[in-house]
Amino acid sequence: MSAEQRRESVIRAAIVEFARAGYHGTSTEAIARRVGVSQPYLFRLFPNKQAIFLAAAERCLADTRRLFEDASEGLEGEEAVHAMGRAYQRLIADDPEKLMMQMQTYVAVAAAEAAGDHEFGRTLRAAWEALWDSSHLALGADENETTTFLAYGMLVNTLVSMGFPAGHRVWSGFYDSARPAATTGPATTGPATTGPAADESGGPSPG
Repeated sequence: MSAEQRRESVIRAAIVEFARAGYHGTSTEAIARRVGVSQPYLFRLFPNKQAIFLAAAERCLADTRRLFEDASEGLEGEEAVHAMGRAYQRLIADDPEKLMMQMQTYVAVAAAEAAGDHEFGRTLRAAWEALWDSSHLALGADENETTTFLAYGMLVNTLVSMGFPAGHRVWSGFYDSARPAATTGPATTGPATTGPAADESGGPSPG
């Protein structure tokens, strides 16, 4: 296996480990063990734990951006909204670590900012901005559409992360297609919402 393949394996393993235990709760030993390499070899691929976390978090955001781009290709308006929402629904249902990694990313950046480390989040803010820009274009470059889509996406992230079950009243403001499936639980949320902007936009995405 090449060094590049090993690096890819480290990023995938890091997403799982950091998603479950957060930045401070995850050891490089745990990541190395999941990959099947020694810690010294791990640090030949990445200079330190922070670099591993940043690579994992950036990858998570980039994957979500590409997911939206692929889902919305050739579509406009509500068709794009629902396609992006359904794609995100599948993502967090099939790969819940991606959602957990998102939430851990926000926590890690907020903690760094509170500690006065403003450089830590620079790369991740750029990655999130790229996600915003990509979604913005897919939604017709309408700021209200983009804001609504991402805002309801964070609500979906919150409800799924909190484990609210299918059928709970907190999901009542979403379209039927956006509510969790009763047979699979809250991790199968989907696009669009009711409410003030329901006729125009609103779908799950990273907040």
